[in-house]
Amino acid sequence: MTSGVRHEERRRGVSDAELPCARWRKSSYSGNNGGCVEVAFLPDGLVAVRDTKDHGQGPALIFLAHEWEAFVRGVVEGEFGMG
Repeated sequence: MTSGVRHEERRRGVSDAELPCARWRKSSYSGNNGGCVEVAFLPDGLVAVRDTKDHGQGPALIFLAHEWEAFVRGVVEGEFGMG
């Protein structure tokens, strides 16, 4: 099973309809203030990210697994000065 996202589309925002296999997850650390993102790990190794306040109506950004892992590693290591 694949996400249905063609390789050339992965850099633009895709709609929820283009990600029928996505199982969206929000961090348990997230509050209800609307300032959160949801992540879906797609079967073909891509990672989709969307803004929760769009309630599934906004675009999702698509990343390769190694791009997402680099981002998460940067957050954990304080690379973005958010600590």
